[in-house]
Formats: sequence, structure tokens, C-alpha cells
Amino acid sequence: MDSLNVFVLSAGDGLWTWAVLPILVVLGLYFTARSGVVQFRLIPEMFRTLTNKTPLRDDGEPQSVSAFQAFTISAASRVGVGNIAGVGTAIAIGGPGAVFWMWTMAFIGGASSFIESTLGQAFKVRDKDGFRGGPAYYMQYGLKARWMGIIFAVVLILCFPLSFNSLQANTISATISSSFGGEVGWIPWVVGGVLAVLTSLVIFGGVRRIASFSQAIVPLMALLYLIVGIVIVGLHIERLPEVFASIYTQAWGTQEVAGGTIGAIIMVGAKRGMFSNEAGLGSAPNAGATAAVTHPVKQGLVQTLGVYFDTFLVCSITAFIVLVATPDLANAERGIALTQNAMVDSLGSWSNVLLSVIIFLLAFSSILGNYYYGESNIEFINSKPAVLTAFRVVVVAVVFLGSIASADLIWNTADGIMGVMAIINLIAIALLSGIAFKLLKDYSDQRRAGLDPVFTRARMPEVTGIQCWEDERSVTGAIPLAGREGVKRG
Repeated sequence: MDSLNVFVLSAGDGLWTWAVLPILVVLGLYFTARSGVVQFRLIPEMFRTLTNKTPLRDDGEPQSVSAFQAFTISAASRVGVGNIAGVGTAIAIGGPGAVFWMWTMAFIGGASSFIESTLGQAFKVRDKDGFRGGPAYYMQYGLKARWMGIIFAVVLILCFPLSFNSLQANTISATISSSFGGEVGWIPWVVGGVLAVLTSLVIFGGVRRIASFSQAIVPLMALLYLIVGIVIVGLHIERLPEVFASIYTQAWGTQEVAGGTIGAIIMVGAKRGMFSNEAGLGSAPNAGATAAVTHPVKQGLVQTLGVYFDTFLVCSITAFIVLVATPDLANAERGIALTQNAMVDSLGSWSNVLLSVIIFLLAFSSILGNYYYGESNIEFINSKPAVLTAFRVVVVAVVFLGSIASADLIWNTADGIMGVMAIINLIAIALLSGIAFKLLKDYSDQRRAGLDPVFTRARMPEVTGIQCWEDERSVTGAIPLAGREGVKRG
């Protein structure tokens, strides 16, 4: 098992060093420049579109999930192990400087996130629950390359509902075991069984049940975690200036921590950052495509906000919890243990139980979000109900087995698969980015005219393969065709 883990780690590091990171940075900078720094310039629009009303069907019911619900589905996947265990791992390996590179990659990746989620909306399709879509769909309908979409779908299924869900389950199990004082042989089996039952109860209910659960749990748990983090930072407020200084000065490898040369610091920051915020990875568009909005750019903006919510808020509070409470990172434990120890040292042993509850709910919501990404791509490959049922059974089994598996092997396998998935998606959005820029211009033109932007495919007749967006009535739902002139800037 050790030799397999070493091989997987070596292969994954090579892929990230020579392929994923260079492509991610170059494309992110290109998208930033071509879009006029959309990820910063339109931050006010991100908040405005997050609360837009959901277009209705003729029967008065929502066409699909709302922009906010789609945001929480993607946040359910983003906000979890990566924000707590992943940040702890990054700091243990790369020191405080890894946090700087997580922030930097989140900002650069915000432009990639905007492009991919806008394309996910543009090329979405209708299903029985409303809409579905994602990279596999824009590869088929935008690039006319179904073969590429199938490859991406297979890799995503291996990555999210299988590898990442194993990791989420493993972290829940490790956290609860630690709360009981260490290794207790029966705990992982019990945790795995409970997780498997809870997962099956939700995923067999479809995307609307997942959206409802995520909408209720994710904001509440994220807020609770942020409050705990602020309290811990407040207890060590005198160390905050030193922490900020270490994040910026050690980002350049001036003080090595656990082998944290500048290359290692950048790499671990980039990998853990992408695992957490998923910018450019090709996962968030699967959630973003489910939303019923009146213009594709709206959900592109909302999903970019999700990157910031994940990294600049939740990941940052983990970093501050660790760094203010753990001045000496020499021989620091990796993963969730580093964050746990920092909380216990600051608040006492009771905080271990609180963190276990937070981890359980955040990681469980991630399991559901990851599952939905897989469901959307299973249906892309084969829409037979029996195939979807079999997939759900496999996901439940993986959640159970992940609770008792080796954490190191799961982390390294997930990193490698994530790298392959990112490369496929980044190539696709690079080829299709011209469409996203045209959509951004159309959105901006309508906003300048004082309108609440509405897109129909007739506005871009040169783009083929768009499956929805047939006419204004079908897009807006409750807004009559003749009454659009009255929909002014709100």
C-alpha cells in the first residue's frame, strides 16, 4: 500500500507541476484580461443576481432551482473537508505562505469560474426536475465533441462522487474518532453505516431534496464555523499582525517550513485551493446549470461569488485558527488534526465535539453536492433509470468504505484525478471562451440600458448548439413578452 501511495503521489505531483498549474495560471490571467477583470469589476452584480427571483412555469411553480439554491449546491461541494482539513494540510506542508497562494489562485481562478459557469448555463438542457448541464454538455453542444464530454463525465464521476466522497467520509470518521480520544476500532464502521443510510435517504429524493438540504445546512454551518474562528482569533488578537506578516513573507520561501521551498509552497497552495474552491475544475458548472435564471451571465457571477465565499471566508478562517493558535509549525500534524489541536488549545476539549458536528454536517453536505455532480454526468452518458439507481448504490457503498480507508492514499488519488479533470475542462473553456465574452457583453449592454438582462438564442444566432433559451416567454416565465420594456434597473 505504501508503494502504491508513493507512486500515486509522484504521478500527481508531476501532472500538477508540468501541466495543470501552468495552464490554470495562463488561462486565468487571459480570462481576467479579456473580461476586464470581471471577477472584481462585477462584485456588486454578484450579490444582486444571487437573490433574483426564479422564473416560473405556466402553472406558477419555479422552472427549476433558484440561483441561490444552485449556489448552495455548489457551496455544499466546495465547503467541507478542503476548507478545514485541506487548509491544515497546506499549512503543515507549505507553512503560512501557502495561504497567500490559495488567495492568489482564488482571485485568478474567479475569472475561470465565471467562464465555465456561464457556459454551463448557455448549453444546459431540460430534464424532469428543471435543468441540468455542465462541462460534458458544453463539450457536446458547444464543441460538437460528445466523445470529449464522455471522457470528462467519466473522470468527474471518478473524482467527485467516488474519490472526493471517500475523502469526506474519511474525514468525518477521523474527526469523530478523535473526539472519542483516538483510535477506537468500531467507530469508523458505525460512522460509515450512519453516513451510508443518511446519504441514501437524501440522494434517492432527487436534486430538489439536495437543494433544500443544502440551502438549510450550508449557510448555517459556515456561519457557525466563522463565529468560532472569530472567537479564537479574538483570543489571540495580539498575534494577528504577525500572522498576516508570515503569510506574505513566507509565500516566497524565505523561511522554509517542512520542506516549504517556494515551488512546494505554491504547489500545495494551488492544489489545496483548487480542491476547496474548484475554480476552473469543471465541477461548479454542473450545479450552476440547474438554476433557472434569465441570462447565463447571472449564474456565472453567482458561481464566482462562491469561489470567494469558499476561499476568502471559510478557508481563511481555518488558516487564522491554525496560525494564531500554533506559532510553531515544526512537526505539525497534517489534515484535520492540526485544526482540531488549534481549536482545543484555544477553547478547550469541548470544542472538539463542536468541530465534529460542524465537520459532519459540512462534509455530509459535500457528499450530497458531489453526488449531484455525478448524477448529472451519469445522465449525460446514459439516462436509463436502472443506471442511475446502480450509481446511487455505488455512491452509498463508497461513502461507507471511505470511512474506514487510508486517508493518505485517498488524498493523493483525488489530487491526481482532479488534475486530469481540470486539464480537460480548461481546454474546453479556452476553446469556448469567445461565447462567454459575447454573453458578458450582451449582459453589460442590457444593464447599461437599465434592463434586467434577458437572453434568448436569437440574440446570438451565430452560436449553434444552444438547447434552451428559445424565446423570451420561456426564459422569463412570469414576464410577458410585451411588458419587457418596463423591467428597469432595480
